[in-house]
Amino acid sequence: MTLKSPLPVAVIGAGPVGLAAAARLLERDVTPLIFERGARAGATIAEWAHVRVFSPWEFNVDGAARRLLEAGGWQMPDPEHLPTGGDLIRDYLAPLAAHPAIAPHLRLNSEVTAITRQDRSKLTSEGRDDAPFVIVWRDGEGARHRTLARAVIDASGTWVRPNPIGRDGLPVEGEVENAERIAYGIPDVLGSERAKYEGQHTLVIGAGHSAINAALDLIELQDQAPDTRITWATRSGGIDRLVGGGLNDALPGRGLLGLRAAEALRDGRATLLSPLAVRRLSAHGAALRVEGKAAGADRRFDVDRIIVATGFRPDLTMLSELRLRLDPVVETTPKLAPLIDPNLHSCGTVRPHGVTELAHPEKEFFIVGMKSYGRAPTFLMATGYEQVRSVVAELAGDPAAAREVRLELPETGVCRTGASQPAAAGSTCCGEPRQGQIERAACCA
Repeated sequence: MTLKSPLPVAVIGAGPVGLAAAARLLERDVTPLIFERGARAGATIAEWAHVRVFSPWEFNVDGAARRLLEAGGWQMPDPEHLPTGGDLIRDYLAPLAAHPAIAPHLRLNSEVTAITRQDRSKLTSEGRDDAPFVIVWRDGEGARHRTLARAVIDASGTWVRPNPIGRDGLPVEGEVENAERIAYGIPDVLGSERAKYEGQHTLVIGAGHSAINAALDLIELQDQAPDTRITWATRSGGIDRLVGGGLNDALPGRGLLGLRAAEALRDGRATLLSPLAVRRLSAHGAALRVEGKAAGADRRFDVDRIIVATGFRPDLTMLSELRLRLDPVVETTPKLAPLIDPNLHSCGTVRPHGVTELAHPEKEFFIVGMKSYGRAPTFLMATGYEQVRSVVAELAGDPAAAREVRLELPETGVCRTGASQPAAAGSTCCGEPRQGQIERAACCA
C-alpha cells in the first residue's frame, strides 16, 4: 500500500509493545487502529498482576510513549524500581491507553480471528502487495466485523497458548482430562487463588523464572500454612543454571530470584525432581496421581494440584492466509531465529534487532514483541520497543532509521548494533559497543 493511503495501520494487542507501536505511529503522523481482545489495555498482564518483574522501570517504558505521556503531565516512576504487573498497568499502560491521542484508536473486547488480503487468498500473487489487509474481528457481543488496514503489526503475544507438560511438546495422558487441577503460568497463590493451594501438595513443573516465582510464592504460603507442600520438577535438568547466577546476574532482580530459590531447595522447603518426565496423570481418590520417570527411575506420587510453567508458543491460526516465512525450530523469522535459538544462545548473545530480521514475505506485515520470538523463552520489553521503533520507521517511509537498530534507554545513552558509538576498550553490548553496565543488562535480559 502507498504511504499516502488513508487506511490505518492495524496493531494487534494493547500490551506494552502494542501500545508502544501505536505511540510510534502517532509520532510519525500515521494513524493506528489497535485491537485488544481483553476488556482493558494490558489484559494479559492483569493475569500476572501479582508478579514482580526482574527488570526496572527504565527498561519497561517506551521512549515515544514516555514523550506522549510526559507532554500531558505524567511522571516516570522511579527508574530503578522493580514493578509488578499491576504496577505496569496502573502507572503506565492505563494512562497510555486513556491518553487522548491513543484512546480514539483503541478497540477493547475486540478479538482478531483472521487476517488476509482483500479479495486474495494466500495463493493469489497478482496485485497482492497493493491490496489492503482485511482484519476479521469479533466484538464483545460476538458480532463479526471486517476492517481494512494498509499494514499490520501483530503484538498479540503468546500468553494464551502455554506449553503443555509433555517433553515432546504435547499434553501427557490425562492432562486435558484433569485440567481443573492444573494451572499454567504463575497463579496468584498468595491472593485470589490461595484457597486452592493452602495446605495442599503442589507440583511445580518448569526450569525458568516463572517456575521460580511460582515455587517461591508457594514457599511463602508455607510460612503461613506449614502443611503446604511443594515438589519442584524440571523436565530437562538445568536447575544449577537457574540458581547459580545469583548476584552476578546482569539484572539484580533476576539474580535475587535465583538466590532465594537455591536457599529454599537447600533448606528442604521444596522437594526437587530433576529431570522428571511425566507420562500419565490420573485421578486417585481426592488426589492427582503423577506417573513418569525421575532421574531415569520409575516414579509415582500423588499431588493435589500442578502448576505448569514451561513457557509459551505463538498461536498462528489467525495468520493462515498470510505468507509467512518461519524457522522450523523456533517458529520465528529465519533471520531472527539464529539470534535467539535457546539451543545456540544464552540471553547474553542476543543483540537488538529490527525490521530486517522481522520481515516476512507478506509485505508490510510484522510480528513483534514476545510473539516474534516464537518458542524462544527469553524476551525483554525494551527489545520489543526497539522492534516497533524500527518497524514503524519502515512503514513511515524512513528506511535509514528503520535499519539503524539501537536500544534506547532513559538516561543511559544508546546501545547500537554497529560501531558508531564510542565505547571504552573491551566494553560490549551483546558483542557490540555499549555505554554503561545497565545497557548490558538491557540487551541480555
